[in-house]
Amino acid sequence: MKRNVLALTAAGAIALGGFVVVQAQPGPGGAGHRHGHAFGLKGITEKLDLTAEQQAKVQPILDQAKPQIATIHQEAMQKMHTVMNNTLSQIRPLLNADQQSKLDAIE
Repeated sequence: MKRNVLALTAAGAIALGGFVVVQAQPGPGGAGHRHGHAFGLKGITEKLDLTAEQQAKVQPILDQAKPQIATIHQEAMQKMHTVMNNTLSQIRPLLNADQQSKLDAIE
């Protein structure tokens, strides 16, 4: 049971960390576009088949929303980090010395 909880916690942290890295990397669409980021003009343009005129009107709306989305994302990441740290601090006393060392290496 302890191993499952630790493995699940570690997997969640790794997966979320990977998500953050992917979000932060520039995509092939040029400046402002990101891999895995559906809230960009390129993704919307392709999915909705927007005309050039529509794209010109949509872009400022997306640009205005980006800082708000970034703030929400940052706040969510901070909350997640707090929960993860709290969870690991509760798990740590349940581990033997070797497992604690392994946990330290994961963190």
